[in-house]
Amino acid sequence: MNIKEKIRVVPDFPTPGIQFYDITTLLNDAEAYRGTMDTMVELARKSDPEIVVALESRGFFFGTVLAYQLGVPFVPVRKKGKLPYKTYQETYQLEYGTATLEIHTDAMPEGKRVLIVDDVLATGGSMSAAVSLVNHFHPASIHLLFLMELEALKGRKKLNKYQIDSLLTV
Repeated sequence: MNIKEKIRVVPDFPTPGIQFYDITTLLNDAEAYRGTMDTMVELARKSDPEIVVALESRGFFFGTVLAYQLGVPFVPVRKKGKLPYKTYQETYQLEYGTATLEIHTDAMPEGKRVLIVDDVLATGGSMSAAVSLVNHFHPASIHLLFLMELEALKGRKKLNKYQIDSLLTV
């Protein structure tokens, strides 16, 4: 199966000059989504995670399934103001401003092997923020898993001290 064929490219969204990779077409194809998840589970097993963390919102499409398939807890990293309890916060730079991600202060015990999942690795800003949040829990290890990586944006450089896997590089 060619995952790239299942992802729709939308030019000039959300702003002119941006190529948006729309994964709803992958999610709408049950066979392709199942195959994608099977491959992601195989990659995830390499690090034997004890906890799966995923970023809001598209990372949830993959992280929850991975946690279920691996039989481990799922921890959401959400946009500021969406979690109801005490949180750690991390602000990161966007090309047009800043954004803040949060995780509950009691989201996980210390010293666990953590898999952090998102749909796209672009500049690495949001994933760097997520890694900083997870580091509050002094994990034994962190493995990063993406559906796709936008190679030209060099996000991997910000995260190069971690194990990184991507199903698709564009």
